[in-house]
Amino acid sequence: MSVISTATPTWLALRAGADDAARSVELAAAFAALMPPGPVELHDLGAGTGGMTRWLAPRLGGPQSWVLHDGDAIILDQLELRSAVDDAGRPLAVRTVVGHLDALPPEAFRGAAGVTASALLDVVTRDEAARIVAACVHAGAPALFALSVTGEVALDPPDAADGVIARAFNEHQRRDADGRRMLGPDAVAVLTGLFAEAGWHVRREASAWQLAAADAELIEEWLDGWVGAAVAQQPELGVEASGYLDRRRAQLADGTLRVVVHHEDALAWPR
Repeated sequence: MSVISTATPTWLALRAGADDAARSVELAAAFAALMPPGPVELHDLGAGTGGMTRWLAPRLGGPQSWVLHDGDAIILDQLELRSAVDDAGRPLAVRTVVGHLDALPPEAFRGAAGVTASALLDVVTRDEAARIVAACVHAGAPALFALSVTGEVALDPPDAADGVIARAFNEHQRRDADGRRMLGPDAVAVLTGLFAEAGWHVRREASAWQLAAADAELIEEWLDGWVGAAVAQQPELGVEASGYLDRRRAQLADGTLRVVVHHEDALAWPR
């Protein structure tokens, strides 16, 4: 069974600043323009600790009521929305749902003015993406999806092993895990294609992390995960990857490493 999953609260807190700097302000403004006069109800998938809600709510009118979905009840217990308000400074009404994407019914978003998700699509399957699209179309609810990985990464200074690690990581993102073949870097193309097939408008915007010396802790955690996934996919890379990590950690320690992790945001709305 597939859960609407996120990551650990520690990882979400570590990446929060980079996420907020990367999200498409243009698509958020377009999403806001599609909202009806308040009060409005919004659904956020893979809500984690509430990062998408904290960032987006002040950009939308209200009063707002949020339904936060996640497959991890423990992480939902660590929601941090005490300071979250709408564009008029009003607090949000919030309820949580522990849910499973492979069982998402078409009527899941009935009454919603909009649907959102952040850093979720690349870990769903095509069938799960189709369920999300079907529920949005059934509700007629515009949808904003942020921070889906594209598979493109740029590190400076460059290293001869960059491409090898990146290709293995992307294969890992598309792997079959317990019978689920995840979309990985194909997620936005698949999702927007499904919305287009349903006759909806779609827009896509780049939303890259731009990481430098001030982001050393995040870079280190990301780098370990990126290389670790590549080795999990291709164990024969183990020796090469170890040396690669040593070189990159040395650059990180002396403040010379820069990393761009490309993501994409997408907006879909009815014609």
